Amino acid sequence: MSQVYLSFNIGNELFAINVLKVLEVLQKQTISPVPKAPDYILGIINFRGDVVPVFNTRLKFSLKSHDENDKFAVVVLEMLKNGEPYRIGATVDKVKDVITISDDEILPVPPMTSSFSTEFLSGIVRRDDQFILLIDVDKVFTKSEMNTITEVAERSEESAS
Repeated sequence: MSQVYLSFNIGNELFAINVLKVLEVLQKQTISPVPKAPDYILGIINFRGDVVPVFNTRLKFSLKSHDENDKFAVVVLEMLKNGEPYRIGATVDKVKDVITISDDEILPVPPMTSSFSTEFLSGIVRRDDQFILLIDVDKVFTKSEMNTITEVAERSEESAS
């Protein structure tokens, strides 16, 4: 069986997310900062009338942070929080392609050190001498982090009304 993924770069790494989780890719999006939000939360955006928190994938994935002048896109994702759909934005350096990946191409994620969690990766694909890291959107954040993100969005929504 095959599935369709959106591939993108974050730093020098190539990642992909199942397109069923992607709602939209936004270019040149204005992100409003939220005071006292965790470092990995850049702020919030207005997406179709909803307040959506945006996280900095580079910080979350422990990659080199980008300069203020670097261009990036925001991929709006739908994930599950306590079994309910929840929207969140993720920064990516560059959207690459929509690709089809066969289940038999997906390799297991090798064990890493205990200080580096790979739980959010569902597999690895090797194509053209390059690895594509497959992200499981629903496992990127811990339950505690999701609660913090929800609080940031709710606090921002309340102050906007």
